[in-house]
Amino acid sequence: MFIVYGSLSMAQTMVYLERADNLSFDEERIANAQILRGNVIFRHEEALMYCDSAYFYENTNSIDAFGHVRFVQGDTLQGFGDKLFYNGNTKLARLRRHVKMIHGRKHENPTILTTDSLNYDRAAGVAYYFHNGEVKDSLNTLTSVRGNYRPNTKQAVFSEEVVLVNPKFTLRSDTLLYNTDTKIANLISPTDIIYEKETDIRTSLGWYNTSNERSMLLDRSFIHHSNGRTLTGDTIYYDKHIGFGEVIGNMEMRDSAQQATLYGQYGQMWEENSIGFATDSALMVDWSDDDHTAYIHADTLYTREERYPDSDSTYRRVQAHYGVRVYRDDMQMTCDSLVYLSSDSTMHLYTQPICWSENQQISADSMVVYIVNGAVDHAVGTGSAICVMQQTDEYFNQMSGKIVTAYLEEGEVKIVDMDGNALTVFYPKEKEGDYVGVNTTASSFIRMYVENQQVHHMRFTAETTGVLYPLDQVPAGGDRLALFFWADEVRPLDPMDVFRKVKLKKER
Repeated sequence: MFIVYGSLSMAQTMVYLERADNLSFDEERIANAQILRGNVIFRHEEALMYCDSAYFYENTNSIDAFGHVRFVQGDTLQGFGDKLFYNGNTKLARLRRHVKMIHGRKHENPTILTTDSLNYDRAAGVAYYFHNGEVKDSLNTLTSVRGNYRPNTKQAVFSEEVVLVNPKFTLRSDTLLYNTDTKIANLISPTDIIYEKETDIRTSLGWYNTSNERSMLLDRSFIHHSNGRTLTGDTIYYDKHIGFGEVIGNMEMRDSAQQATLYGQYGQMWEENSIGFATDSALMVDWSDDDHTAYIHADTLYTREERYPDSDSTYRRVQAHYGVRVYRDDMQMTCDSLVYLSSDSTMHLYTQPICWSENQQISADSMVVYIVNGAVDHAVGTGSAICVMQQTDEYFNQMSGKIVTAYLEEGEVKIVDMDGNALTVFYPKEKEGDYVGVNTTASSFIRMYVENQQVHHMRFTAETTGVLYPLDQVPAGGDRLALFFWADEVRPLDPMDVFRKVKLKKER
């Protein structure tokens, strides 16, 4: 065995030959090179390089190493391969064939980089591959066509066909920044994160903590659940582990199963019980019936999934608070708070509720609107109930009482019942269409039949009393019931008009 120890001048930058079993020269075959064989060891600064054989070029301060190559830097970084080309002047190590780089101590779950060609720039502190590689840490495995890894910061950059495989999900992207210590992936290109048969997350900007499944998703990101619910927004804070999402800017929460979408400039979502919350331009769109889409606006909207008693079946509950405005083509509504239950397709309106259909306005202390097969079937108002039908700018047919029920067919009111101390102010017409006066009545119950938005006829109980006044002899206030008011100025006129801020000119 031949052992040689040698060094070059300029020790701070020179590569040292620590040992070899054999040293020879062959100027014709390998000019200016020491040919080393058997247990070869080199040292450059704090780095050691091991191999079976090598060519050592003293004049260029470089080596070509072959067979069982091992590169060691400090006590936390090792590189393996079949070949190593190292330049001491540039501090560039090029490992080739069956390359593996291990960063970290064995008991610390080190990061392992595997590829076929790896360059490690010691001066810059970065290792990079350029033709398919894999980085594996204690939690994730990442593959890509090109990538680089910085041992000092534990930061990696991957590009082209990037795939991150986690025990719970798979992430695919074109470019990805990833830290093997924090396990945080910084997303800077179109990215798809898939929880098989659960959730699909799509974004192009943000970060995802692969350890605790928390993320910040920017640039109009999208979350889709297998149950048909989706969440879209300008900025989404999402905690997959607890099933919570918070949205800032242009939120869209869509439920294809319930056929409803919740909008707002700020919102929250809880996957358990399918809870949704929206405020700041909040809007609920119910598109369960193509012919009668409902638009519900309020300062705050809240929706959740409820279970029927003793059943696995569920229904949707929607709550709207403050400044509620509803537009449907068959009825428009305003109130201060509203509750919608899909279990029986009812809308419950509280605090100054008003409903309009065609030329009729109905109000009471509280109201319930019943929807059958997607269309408003009837509405019931309880307490201080009044129905007003506009005939002209001056003339209004009116009914008031304790309970009002309006029945609709094909989006038009056909019958109105007034029960309990029922009063009317009614403008009868001659056959020619001229108004003949003002008829006032009092009864315990009144039913009004409507055709073409006009009163066709009315039915009263036997104990009804009434007076007909000629138009020029109506006493002061005789053309208005005590509960009368006309609030056409606050009526929502189209889907976007629900956002209009308006107050009643006259409080009830």
